[in-house]
Amino acid sequence: MILPICIYGNPVLRRKSADVAMEPGELKQLVSDMFETMYNANGVGLAAPQIGKSLRLFVIDSGPFKELYPDEEVRKLAFINPQITKRYGEEFAFNEGCLSLPDIHEDVIRPATIDITYYDEDMNKHEETITGGVARIIQHEYDHIEGMVFTDHLTSLKKMILKRKLTDIASGKLRIAYKTKLK
Repeated sequence: MILPICIYGNPVLRRKSADVAMEPGELKQLVSDMFETMYNANGVGLAAPQIGKSLRLFVIDSGPFKELYPDEEVRKLAFINPQITKRYGEEFAFNEGCLSLPDIHEDVIRPATIDITYYDEDMNKHEETITGGVARIIQHEYDHIEGMVFTDHLTSLKKMILKRKLTDIASGKLRIAYKTKLK
C-alpha cells in the first residue's frame, strides 16, 4: 500500500524515534509498504518518520546509484533498530535530496564509511562496515530516525537562502507528484 509521505513542517520529522517492537507479520507488511511508497516517489531510501511513524526503521535500495558507484553492490535492505557505531574515512560532498523536502537539493558533507548494527525484517542481527553510496544513503535515512533532515547539515548561510523554499513546503504551497501529509 502506498502511504502518504510527511513533508517538512510535520512534527514527526523532528522527533527521535523509538525502537521497533512489532509482531513479525505487521513488521513485514510495514516494510513492504515502505518499499512500495519509496518506489512510487522515486526515492532511494525512506524512514518510518517520513510516513508518520516515529520508529527506528528505514528501507533503502541503492540501485539508482549504480552509475555513480559502479563498483558497489546494489543493496536493497530494511534496517530495524539500527545503530551507527562509527563514522570515518574521507569526508565528501554529495548533492542530496529528500522526499520530505521536495525540490531541494544541496551538497552535504558526510564521511565515506560507517559501522552499523541493525536487524533485518526477519529480526536477524547484522553488524557491517559500509562505504560509498550505500553509506551515504544510510546516513541520510539514519538522520530521520534521529529527528534530523539533511538541511540540518548545511551552513547558516545556505539555510537562510533556503528559508523561503522551506516555508513554502511547510505551508503546503508546493505541488508534489506523490501522496503527502503536512500535519
